[in-house]
Amino acid sequence: MALQVYGIPNCGTCKKALKWLDEQSVTYEFVNTKEHPPTREAIAAWVATLTAKPIRNTSGQAYRAIPTEERNAMTDEQWIDAFADNAMLLKRPLFVKEGTAVLAGFRGSEASMRATLGG
Repeated sequence: MALQVYGIPNCGTCKKALKWLDEQSVTYEFVNTKEHPPTREAIAAWVATLTAKPIRNTSGQAYRAIPTEERNAMTDEQWIDAFADNAMLLKRPLFVKEGTAVLAGFRGSEASMRATLGG
């Protein structure tokens, strides 16, 4: 599968992204991160590509539960461990093409989405 979309089924942004992909006739595999959390190795590869900052789900309860001082001092390696321990810390949806993270979240212009995700 060329494109994988990591997220949770009840996430509004994930629903919008999947609808858009369907409208663009883009083939993808949806991976429910609650049922099938990504491996630490996969997360490490995503962070190597995008860095940890854009992958953080800063609006979630799990993120807000980490004290601000601690969050601000965390290295990418520490974020990888945190993401691996709690997939709810990952920004949704997270798009992975051929094993490489290409986009976290679903924002941007129609043209940039097409260029990044296809369609």
